[in-house]
Amino acid sequence: MAQLIGKAVLVTGGSRGIGAAIVKAVAHGGGFPIIHYGHRRDAAEALLKAIGGQGAIVHGDLRALQAARRIWDQAVAASPEGRIDVLVNNAAISYPSGIEAEWEQWGSDWANTLQINVVATADFCKEAVPHFQLNGGGRIITLTSRAVHRGDQPQYMHYAASKAGQAAITKSIARAYARDHILAFNVAPGFTRTDMAEEWVQTYGEASASGDIPLGRMATPEEIGQIVAWLASEAPASLTGATLDANGASYVR
Repeated sequence: MAQLIGKAVLVTGGSRGIGAAIVKAVAHGGGFPIIHYGHRRDAAEALLKAIGGQGAIVHGDLRALQAARRIWDQAVAASPEGRIDVLVNNAAISYPSGIEAEWEQWGSDWANTLQINVVATADFCKEAVPHFQLNGGGRIITLTSRAVHRGDQPQYMHYAASKAGQAAITKSIARAYARDHILAFNVAPGFTRTDMAEEWVQTYGEASASGDIPLGRMATPEEIGQIVAWLASEAPASLTGATLDANGASYVR
């Protein structure tokens, strides 16, 4: 079990899916999860209740410019020690938008995806790095995707591009700030059994999601949560900059 006693962990997009599993894993390890949500306060409150109330909730719509600044300030204020120890960049959107889309829709879809998946991630890191420098270090964990490495369906080029941008941010931080005891990692899941994956299954069929996974099934949110909790706590410093694949061998590098 990950040891996170006394650690405050901000999980963006933490109210549902993989984010909720990460929150539960942090709480199980003794940490203080700070649950960010964008639209579903009811889900965030239910999750906080499920972990025994040992955590906090913060709100912000990542479509808004510099929303991460306000969310970060909320999180610092909510932390028992006034300090964040770990940032988990989990919030992201994914929906189809192929080249057959009208130009206006195409532009809107790319802009929204890049804003939430890349710019907001960068903004959170902009807050986290100096905060960690002042507090003796910290860890940043970003949820990317196997699509970073193998690409995605043509309707999801914008998603794959955004995840590649996230991965580059994390790697750059790892290289630049390791001497400040700031560690940064990427976790790259394949298909994971979440609402987002269920929407894909409904559109393209179960075989399109799990048919090429040698393990024979999608990852579970709980598996991803365990990986993130380990990176947040016990992963050795020399692992900084690494990407951990969790795709059932559907893409092996």
